Amino acid sequence: MKRHLYEAEHEQFRASVREFVAREVEPNVERWDEQRHVDRETWVAAGRQGVVGLSGPEEHGGGAVARDYRYRMVVLEELARVYAGSLASSFSLQDDILVPYFTELGTPEQQARWLPGLCSGELIAAVAMTEPGTGSDLQGIRTSARRVEGGWVLDGAKTFITSGIQCDVVVVVARTDPDAGRDAFSLLVVERGMPGFSRGRQLRKIGLHAQDTAELAFTEVFVPEDNLLGVQGGGLAQLKRMLPLERLSIAAQAVAVTDAVVATTLEYTVGRQAFGRAVADFQNTRFELAELATEADVTRSYVDDCVRAWNAGDLGEVDAAKAKWWATDVQTRVVDRALQLHGGYGYMVEYPVARAYQDARVQKIYGGTNEIMKHIIGGAMVRGAR
Repeated sequence: MKRHLYEAEHEQFRASVREFVAREVEPNVERWDEQRHVDRETWVAAGRQGVVGLSGPEEHGGGAVARDYRYRMVVLEELARVYAGSLASSFSLQDDILVPYFTELGTPEQQARWLPGLCSGELIAAVAMTEPGTGSDLQGIRTSARRVEGGWVLDGAKTFITSGIQCDVVVVVARTDPDAGRDAFSLLVVERGMPGFSRGRQLRKIGLHAQDTAELAFTEVFVPEDNLLGVQGGGLAQLKRMLPLERLSIAAQAVAVTDAVVATTLEYTVGRQAFGRAVADFQNTRFELAELATEADVTRSYVDDCVRAWNAGDLGEVDAAKAKWWATDVQTRVVDRALQLHGGYGYMVEYPVARAYQDARVQKIYGGTNEIMKHIIGGAMVRGAR
């Protein structure tokens, strides 16, 4: 079935992204995994070629396509084609979470201050929500900021922070009023070099090895009043408002990787010989390939509909939750079965399917665990039935 999502301008953009990936990404993927971070020069090169900063406004150097997520889909698909999952995830954090935060919540002065660097790749951003004792329970956050003349003094610790080692700015979720319930939290922008802001160890993970993930600490960090992002006390509501795009981003990456794995597995089984014939000629292999391809196609169809809904300004929390949990569940299931079709070679890290297997597992955890996605969906169903 022909995919009716992209138009001519998206395919023209794909050619540019593919050239960038061939030049800057594909030769470096294994080295980045070994050194456990992506080169900063790659971010700047991505900014020059318009591969990052797509969601930013044109006046600040962005691509001005925030309401056409198809351009971001193209980037995810081209990075998935070379199994650059760490870079794809890092770019998603920048383009689908942080740039929209500053675009939607920032004052004109804040936008002029930070967006040009974020869109050019010269600044790398992070968001610090999770704490050692809170996980998905954001209302349990203990990091606090107390009012002082001219701003805030921030204290606390965060963990599992993507781009935590390399980030130049970090949006910190902090408790600014201990007695305000859900209105107790605000978003404060902490910048590299602020006294009291330190980075702990870089965390070792099952996958996404080139995506640096770290612990962050804040000890009596003075944060100027001008670094309050959005409104005081609006932290949780502001985060919730931005979640559909974050979850669409995760679903889109899941679909892109799933498609890449199916294509790679088909190529491998056609070329691999066993018992005197191609592995793809065995009935079980063909049944497996048929199931993998069908799951990928059906999932892509739903995610494409979610992309259209986002572009129309109509993607709700429940549909985004459905896309996130289903697409990531399919991704992990397809990758596991594809690895099995590779046999022993699938367990060797030099084979792309092995990297895809390692990288896939976290997809069901971050952005809200899949169990939380089901809670959101089921809760909406029950409320609607009453």
